[in-house]
Amino acid sequence: MDFGFGAEDEAFRAEARGWLAEHLTDGHARARGRGGPGSEHEGAAERRAWERELGRGGWIGLGWDSDAYGNRRATLSQQVVWAEEYARARAPGRCGHIGENLLAPTLLAYGSQEQRDEFLPPIARGEALWCQGYSEPGAGSDLAGVRTRAVREGADFLVTGQKVWTSLAREADWCFVLARTEEGSRGHRGLSLLLVPMDQPGRVEVRPIRQMTGTSEFNEVFFDGARARGAHVVGGVGEGWRVAMGLLGFERGVSTLAQQIGFARELADVVREAVDSGAVRDAVVRERLVRQWAELRVMRWNALRTLGGSGAEVLPGAPSVAKLLWGRWHQRLGELALEVRGAAGAVGPSEWRAEAPYDLDPVQRLALFTRADTIYGGSDEVQRNIIAERVLGLPREARGPR
Repeated sequence: MDFGFGAEDEAFRAEARGWLAEHLTDGHARARGRGGPGSEHEGAAERRAWERELGRGGWIGLGWDSDAYGNRRATLSQQVVWAEEYARARAPGRCGHIGENLLAPTLLAYGSQEQRDEFLPPIARGEALWCQGYSEPGAGSDLAGVRTRAVREGADFLVTGQKVWTSLAREADWCFVLARTEEGSRGHRGLSLLLVPMDQPGRVEVRPIRQMTGTSEFNEVFFDGARARGAHVVGGVGEGWRVAMGLLGFERGVSTLAQQIGFARELADVVREAVDSGAVRDAVVRERLVRQWAELRVMRWNALRTLGGSGAEVLPGAPSVAKLLWGRWHQRLGELALEVRGAAGAVGPSEWRAEAPYDLDPVQRLALFTRADTIYGGSDEVQRNIIAERVLGLPREARGPR
């Protein structure tokens, strides 16, 4: 296959690179490199201002199949170009990516025109931030176990339940929530996807989850009779499973390629430290560094190969394969980063400080945060089950009664 870019793509690259260089200045420069995985807690106000800057430039919603909402349109290859240039510029971690890359394509595929007209323009302007209300304490990778319920009250729904591992919940204005709207339903039946405003004091509570990195990227969200309008059910009442699975199909592709730019930067840092410390003289370390580099190239080719469809058109099992590849690769990189540093990798700050008693440098944060890579976003075990059952046609895993 030809993985090259055409003349129009390169012109688009020059435009994107120029815009980023011009706008990542002054106040926005302070947010540069902040807000990525493991540091989503950093610079929330600055990154929100950056979202609005992206919106003014029309850079939000490049992959939507409509340009009617104040966004630019771009071909698939141009979306890849933008994602790569954004990562190379070390632009701030996106706090609007859940709305842009998950909710918006879902509304375009399953939502009503009224829902698109209401919610897509604020996302395109960088004004409305979203979070995802899927996982629960008893329903993480197996979403069919969702217990959060939504009960009719007139034309609206009252949502009650708990969600967990919710990224950006403290910053979000809205949450799309998978909940049971049919009393007594089990498994995939009786679910609906509702759009719930987060600003409901006493009805929506967000509690940060402190991790072993000392940071709190994830949150618990408690809904206690939170109100969602009946007009804000996506795809119809009882169609939640179909819509939720379609939404997960959008969590792939272009964003994976941009993610790999960051991976390459982290790998380069580990290689540099191995050279500086002399660890590279160890033949085993050299072999592992080369293997990491080669596997990253394979991940890029695989991501390019699987681009093309969206939602239900995506190659069966492709998102699961991609998740298996990058999750374990990144985890091995974190392990290797500590091994390259040696015993010093386990040493904390030289002086205990009350304002930052749990300070970590980038290598230590990488090593600790990557322990979660094979769990969040669907554990490795679940991804293998998906491939086995839906791609290879193997018998379904035996499951006990709910």
